[in-house]
Amino acid sequence: MKYCILMGSPRKNGNTASLLSIFVNSLEQAGSDVSCIWLYDKNIKPCIGCKNCQNNWDGFGCVLEDDMQDIFDQVYECDFLILATPIYSWYCTPPMKSSLDRLVYGMNKYYGEKKGPSLWEGKKCAIITTCGYRPEKGADVFEEGIIRYCKHSSLIYSGMLSARDEGDKSSFMNRQIAEKTEKFAESLLNMRLDANN
Repeated sequence: MKYCILMGSPRKNGNTASLLSIFVNSLEQAGSDVSCIWLYDKNIKPCIGCKNCQNNWDGFGCVLEDDMQDIFDQVYECDFLILATPIYSWYCTPPMKSSLDRLVYGMNKYYGEKKGPSLWEGKKCAIITTCGYRPEKGADVFEEGIIRYCKHSSLIYSGMLSARDEGDKSSFMNRQIAEKTEKFAESLLNMRLDANN
């Protein structure tokens, strides 16, 4: 199973990165192929809604020249897409949002003169988030957006891991959060096993 992680945090040693480290380690110990794209390191322009990508049903087809072609290729080649982001104002960070906008057009050829295919139909998608509020009040809007995004794109939504940063009162990472992260990775690995049976 090939996992592609889109990492939307600007901080290489932040809370989301600490979750991701445990998550990736669990996947790799199980023999999974895992790649991680740090979106803040990439040149990602916002979608301009020109719909030129709809003329190419075999690939990305975007006219903007930046790093999204490479990101498209890695997402296209994976089995499981992971969206990892801190929550800013109840949604994902700007480079994650721009990537999602570009992918929803580039992967879904629904918007041209004739309705075309979803190029990523059947891929699984899951979320890893950190937020300052309780997850049911901090990450719920983003999760609902991604559930709709997956349904629209014929992706298989596979759940969310969300952990709260309590601020200065305590350190973010603790044994409970680490175990929760390991269990989330295990649940995604079990989906792979169930699909093979």
